[in-house]
Amino acid sequence: MKIPIDPVCLVPFLTGFFRFMAWSLRFECHGNLQSIIESNKKGQPYVIAFWHGELLPVSCLAHTVSPHFVALISQSKDGEVIAGVLERLGQKAVRGSSSRGGVKALLQAKRIMEKENRMAVFTMDGPRGPRHKAKDGVIFLAQRAGAKIIPVRAFPKKKKIFTKSWDHFVLPMPFTRCSAYIGEPMEVTTEKLDKDVMAREKERLERRMHSLKPQEQ
Repeated sequence: MKIPIDPVCLVPFLTGFFRFMAWSLRFECHGNLQSIIESNKKGQPYVIAFWHGELLPVSCLAHTVSPHFVALISQSKDGEVIAGVLERLGQKAVRGSSSRGGVKALLQAKRIMEKENRMAVFTMDGPRGPRHKAKDGVIFLAQRAGAKIIPVRAFPKKKKIFTKSWDHFVLPMPFTRCSAYIGEPMEVTTEKLDKDVMAREKERLERRMHSLKPQEQ
């Protein structure tokens, strides 16, 4: 008889795997990451925004530079696993997504940012896409928290891309070099976020994200 395995049981293994990946990757950073870290320590709030498909290499980079983040994670079973890994790594996780519990999670993340001076990390096209199209949440959170958005991308030299997944998930090969691009902080408008204003801000952020890439691409 086949015995189903609760994926939450894999959290200790996945935490170890993540620590190994973060240790093994050789990051080459383009952009002033250290000044952002120092500015946050002095009280400037930030939202780190990246594409869902680049979640693993960007998360590895974040783990190597600071343990002081709060992440928004979906309420799915997969999200429960990810949240468990993050908690073991000393990060905070709030549960919610664009399809379920989103506003409550965003407001909870805002409170944690203010109380503990943590930077938020946000997969801006997750949890289900469309790929490379920003959702409202990243703009909403940044405005409510008075935070600047930092667009981040990561390009491992050796990788496996899962092209059948909606996000083209990127799995870096251990010990590979990984170019990370940290964009200039983006200040979100203070205007009321009606439909047109939200669309304009998302498009502005998407342009910044698409500009972050190696010259040969």
